[in-house]
Amino acid sequence: MLYPFKFEPILKTIIWGGDEICRFKGIQPLKNSIGESWEISHVKDNVSVVANGELKGKSLEELIDAYGEKLLGKQVIERFGTTFPLLIKFIDARDSLSIQVHPDDELAKKRHNSFGKTEMWYIIQAAEDAFLYSGFAETTTPEQYVQSLEDDTFVNYLQKHDVNPGDVFFLPAGRVHAIGAGCFIAEIQQTSNITYRIYDYNRKDAQGNPRELHTELAKDAIDYKVYPDYKLDYKRRQQTVQPLVACPYFTTELIEAAAGKALAFTQEDAFSIFICLEGKAALTDNNDYSIEIKQGETVLVPAEIKTVKLQIEKDGKLLRTYIK
Repeated sequence: MLYPFKFEPILKTIIWGGDEICRFKGIQPLKNSIGESWEISHVKDNVSVVANGELKGKSLEELIDAYGEKLLGKQVIERFGTTFPLLIKFIDARDSLSIQVHPDDELAKKRHNSFGKTEMWYIIQAAEDAFLYSGFAETTTPEQYVQSLEDDTFVNYLQKHDVNPGDVFFLPAGRVHAIGAGCFIAEIQQTSNITYRIYDYNRKDAQGNPRELHTELAKDAIDYKVYPDYKLDYKRRQQTVQPLVACPYFTTELIEAAAGKALAFTQEDAFSIFICLEGKAALTDNNDYSIEIKQGETVLVPAEIKTVKLQIEKDGKLLRTYIK
């Protein structure tokens, strides 16, 4: 019988990272230059390993091989196969990340035999002057895009957003974007590690060489349209489950509740993931298996579990994401 899983975090040492991920997750001793923590991953050579219960030490790959539909859900396998379809991360940007774009499913399949990459960001913490780029501020064309890179004016075409904790951005494949310095975010994305780097502020790598850019690859992947708004508009209310994003790849809700509050969730032939952003809660399934989830932790609830109850023990804020 399956039960809710925690996984060992996969910590990524990256030049632009800091020590906030370790602080947030309570990891001692603190490590510097940790840019990402991959919470649940089925990316090749970065497969998560179970951290709790009878199956501790088993990889996500082994769980899928052994339990298939019981873990993922029949409809999930029919749509996405036996690759775990989501990648969950925390990202700490001490310095600005490169400006990027990700291909959609069709292009990624053709070029890389991979899923595309649609994602979302939830801003957990933000420095006073933190910002990010998402989308274009003015209409451009593939030809103007190439010319602007040659002229070093590309950022002038982008929409810059000042950010605050609680801000949410949905980033469909094809949307140009970049995380700015001072952003600490939770990221939910398709399982894909394909990134086309468009611009990197003329920075050099550790050997003093310009970082590789993917100008031509990105050219066909970019959505050049201008949209009226790139930041998700939602009403922030406590003691509630607030819908945030619903797309073909994932549905995400924000749970905000005070200590003592109990909430119940039903699963319909699909796994769900709880990401704790703040506070602490007890998660109990319909088989009476109970697990604590606290700030910085992520729990995967297998598809065969029909209901879960979340008992808030310390004022809490969590993301719940699933496929429907």
